[in-house]
Amino acid sequence: MKTIIYTHPYAGSFNHEILNRLTNSFSKNDQEFEIINPYADNFNPTLTEAELKLHSKGKTDDELVRRYQRKIAASDELIFIFPIWWQTMPGMLKGFLDKTMLNGFAYNEDNGWKGLLTYIKHVTVITTSTVTQSYLEQECGDPIREVFIKRTLADLGIDPKVVNWIHFGEVNVTTDEKRAKFLDSVPCLYANK
Repeated sequence: MKTIIYTHPYAGSFNHEILNRLTNSFSKNDQEFEIINPYADNFNPTLTEAELKLHSKGKTDDELVRRYQRKIAASDELIFIFPIWWQTMPGMLKGFLDKTMLNGFAYNEDNGWKGLLTYIKHVTVITTSTVTQSYLEQECGDPIREVFIKRTLADLGIDPKVVNWIHFGEVNVTTDEKRAKFLDSVPCLYANK
C-alpha cells in the first residue's frame, strides 16, 4: 500500500493539485493508498516537555502519532509532497518526523543505530519551490537529496537508491502552461519511478 505524506496548509495550492492528480490516478487504477495530512488533522508538530519525556522512551500519548505510525507500518511505499521553504522542508513535516519516527518504531539504537523502515520499498519525494533544483543542489547544499534522502530517510532504514525526487521549481514565476504540463505529467513521472 502507498501512504502519501502531504504537508501544505493551503487547499488551493499547487501542491494540493499535485496531490489531487496522484490520488485521482491511483483511484482510477485501483491502487490502494492512504493520505497523512497533518495540517488537515490539526497536528501539533511541536514536542511539549511531557511528550519529550515519553519520546525519549519511544512512546507517545498523541493518538494522531499512533494513527500515522499504523498507516506507515501498513505501507511498502511512501510519497512525500511538500513545498521547500527557506531551502528545506516545512516545519510541519519536520515536526511530523520528530514526533512520529520514534525509537522502536522507525529505528532502534540499542546496539548502535538501526533503521527499521526497511519494509519501505519505494519513496517518491515531490517538491515545489521558487528556485530550481540545480540551485538547491549547487547553492543550498542539496538539502533534499543530501539531508532528507541520504540522511533522514537512510537513518530510518530506507535505501536512498529506492528514492525518486521530482521537483518543480520557479513555481511563482512560471507560466500556467508549464504548471499544467507538469501536473499532467505527475502520474507519468511517478509511474516511471
